[in-house]
Amino acid sequence: MANSTCTLYTGITNNILRRTHQHKSHQCKGFTDKYNINRLVYVEAFSDPLSAITREKQIKKWNRGKKINLIESINPDWKDLSE
Repeated sequence: MANSTCTLYTGITNNILRRTHQHKSHQCKGFTDKYNINRLVYVEAFSDPLSAITREKQIKKWNRGKKINLIESINPDWKDLSE
């Protein structure tokens, strides 16, 4: 997820619609609320939680440029995919 100035947040969930709504409505206190992280700009689906956690940890270790390249590989205009 990202905000209007492209601050990035990476996380996992078992319900992307519910979690995106929680971020948009500021129900998640902390980093996403502080920086108004409110746009779903990239998503991957996994069949099991362990694979999702492994991928999340991998992406979190990446530098900003690599994360941006990943996002722009499927969403070059940074559109909100939850709309």
